[in-house]
Amino acid sequence: MNAHYAFALVVVAAGAAAAVDARADDITVDPTPFVSSVSRAQVNEELRQFRASGVNPWADDYNPVLLARSTRSRADVMAEYRADRSEVAAFTGEDSGSTYLARAAHTTRRATELATAAE
Repeated sequence: MNAHYAFALVVVAAGAAAAVDARADDITVDPTPFVSSVSRAQVNEELRQFRASGVNPWADDYNPVLLARSTRSRADVMAEYRADRSEVAAFTGEDSGSTYLARAAHTTRRATELATAAE
């Protein structure tokens, strides 16, 4: 009995494979010819400049961070991180920052009330 099931499985698999192959040859060819917007000399010049630059983003040893230079000091970045740390912790907490936003709205509203009272 198992031989009959195995044979039926092979027949079904072969039928499925034939159905897939029947659709595999349906391709679409674009009949419009390609027209370049630059001349061959311009392409060759771009290639020459690329090779002369010495930068190859497809090379294994390409490291764009090696050439990067920061305009800010480490102390500035650390101070900004420390200032934003409590806000980030509030937004990633259990209440998704709703308590933080409620306090911020209350503080802003209170500051507005004090500013208008002082005028």
